[in-house]
Amino acid sequence: MEQGSSHTFDSFRLEPPPGGLWRGDVRLALRPRSLAVLRYLVAHAGRLVTKAELRQHVWGGSHVSDTVLRVCVREIRAALGDTAAAPQYLETVAQQGYHLHAVGATADPPPRTAGPIVGREQDVARLEGWFERAAHGTRQLVFVSGDAGIGKTTVVDLFLAQCAAGSTRRIGRGQCVEHAGEEEPYLPFFEALWQLGHGPEHDTILAVLRRYAPLWLVQCPGLVSEPELERLQRQVAGATPARMRRELVQALDVLTADAPLVLVLEDLQWSDRSTVDLLASLAQRRAPAQLLVLGTYRPVDLVLHAHSLRGLVQELGGRGLVRELPLELLPAADVAAYLAGRLGGPVAPPMHIKLSTPRKLLWRPRSRRRPLSAAQPHPTTSLVGIS
Repeated sequence: MEQGSSHTFDSFRLEPPPGGLWRGDVRLALRPRSLAVLRYLVAHAGRLVTKAELRQHVWGGSHVSDTVLRVCVREIRAALGDTAAAPQYLETVAQQGYHLHAVGATADPPPRTAGPIVGREQDVARLEGWFERAAHGTRQLVFVSGDAGIGKTTVVDLFLAQCAAGSTRRIGRGQCVEHAGEEEPYLPFFEALWQLGHGPEHDTILAVLRRYAPLWLVQCPGLVSEPELERLQRQVAGATPARMRRELVQALDVLTADAPLVLVLEDLQWSDRSTVDLLASLAQRRAPAQLLVLGTYRPVDLVLHAHSLRGLVQELGGRGLVRELPLELLPAADVAAYLAGRLGGPVAPPMHIKLSTPRKLLWRPRSRRRPLSAAQPHPTTSLVGIS
């Protein structure tokens, strides 16, 4: 699969970054790292792709356990409706790697028919407004928040589609992952830089990283040749971890001096403290920058785990340095409109049930029953009507 082109196999379509995997007009849920694995497998369909090869080209040579690889492959199989026992697409070659059997592959599929967009138009419009501010030199840090499954990724995807339609070429996307052990520092930023380094402006990105952020480039070895990597490692020998934050802040200032840059960081409720500190530095920097940092998170998780991101959102939000876009559940009218659009026709109205207020029944113990007087109401049962 060539860089920047779409690829289809059977009923699936795999779009170039920052796009995803589609089946018809439905976007299938895959994390960025699993998407990167799938893209590499599709690009090398029909042959064995070793585990070492995936580590080198997807993780930049970083140490990645077999468990992480298996999780990515399991997510890919779930999206494709495939199974390890009887694989139709993705076969595991024991102790070696994976073999993708891409059936009916074509290079240029027909354009996707867009599904209905209901109830999130104003949310996307607000993101576009903040992007316009960033494009005029006022840096923006925006958080899209909401419960799992409420539509955060959908809103971000719709917004990025608008950016791409407007010829915004610098878009990087990173993902935090849930973990049981020690977090990997700056994980979503590394993923976003990796994507930018393989994007249409990779030459510009690499030139800036070489000059202003060599520590970051050293930890993305797949972006440079082996000789250059060795030279960079000698150049940064002895540098402290505290230097990393300063390097990237300066590099992003340079990158956004002549063109807008959008960094999307998803699931920040799983981010590490280094990532949160870097977000704070970017938000509080006073220098003009055509930079939009767009993060997503689940508020409940921040509270349950006393995550440091919650304090950052509260503090910087009170100072007007971050923007929040909380997503709410769609009202019934929007859900009905969405279903009508997907089903191609009107949806039957919901059935309403009205309960009449029951009257009090007159009751006396058996031993004390007396005839009811005319002034007393007769016992009446209430009726339940369905309209």
